[in-house]
Amino acid sequence: MDPVTHFLSGFVLGKTITKHKILFAVILVSSIIPDIDIIMRLTSKELFLIYHRGITHGIAALFLFPFIPAIIFRKKISFLKTYTVTFSAYALHLFLDLTNQYGTKILSPFDWTPYSLALTFIIDPYILLPLLLAVLLSIKFKKQAKFLYVFSMIFIAIYIGTKAYLKAEAKDFLKQKIEAHQYRVYPLPNDFLRWWFVSRYSDEYITGFVDLFTRRVYIDERIKIKNDSAVDKSKDTESVKALLSFATHPVAEIKHEGNTTVVIWQDLSYGFLPDNRFSANVWLQKTSQGYRIINSTLKI
Repeated sequence: MDPVTHFLSGFVLGKTITKHKILFAVILVSSIIPDIDIIMRLTSKELFLIYHRGITHGIAALFLFPFIPAIIFRKKISFLKTYTVTFSAYALHLFLDLTNQYGTKILSPFDWTPYSLALTFIIDPYILLPLLLAVLLSIKFKKQAKFLYVFSMIFIAIYIGTKAYLKAEAKDFLKQKIEAHQYRVYPLPNDFLRWWFVSRYSDEYITGFVDLFTRRVYIDERIKIKNDSAVDKSKDTESVKALLSFATHPVAEIKHEGNTTVVIWQDLSYGFLPDNRFSANVWLQKTSQGYRIINSTLKI
């Protein structure tokens, strides 16, 4: 989720479970601290794509980080109470991230596979706005503040549960309409009944939209999976390595620009986004010994 949603969720959780100022501050920090790995974005896009939502979003960090404030405040509050609230806030952050399509390496450092429930978009107004409204209304209606906080969290829980049901419905409907070996559906921004899908049948990917309202499947593209020496060579670049570490459905397209071959990698699970988000371009030149890499770029 976006940082604002994480901050608001921590604020609402903190105000709901404690009146202690130090504990509230601990909860607030714990609800946003996992995203400290965003500093890698300042180093390089490749490192960010490989390691974001990695070690700080893993099960080890979930259990180990709460020891820090628990030890610091063991005399002023208590070790167990501080550990419990810190763990709760940290776990809430990881859960909200898991609902996104963007993968979370929740089992790191034991398993670096990204996992995703793919129920909500990274910036989801149906999660952000209830939290924001609860915070704003609590300023005016102080006596009802706790009710507002609890109600906002119940609303979000129902919303996520509803999205899980609709996703299952969309996937089942897709299976009835398209023959394939693999079916995946992904959330669209601000949409309940339309889902983006990626299906694979033999050496072909099929992408498009499942519309539960009109009860139709709209095919956007059919993409053949290419096996080519230029594609293989492009995998030697840091840009493609980073994309492949992240992508759920990576596919390469080959274009020719004069004497130059361009391999365009993209993650089909984000094919609905404009401007070719989450893609890598590699420029190669054919030589007597094979392909030589000229340049590569990564777009996230």
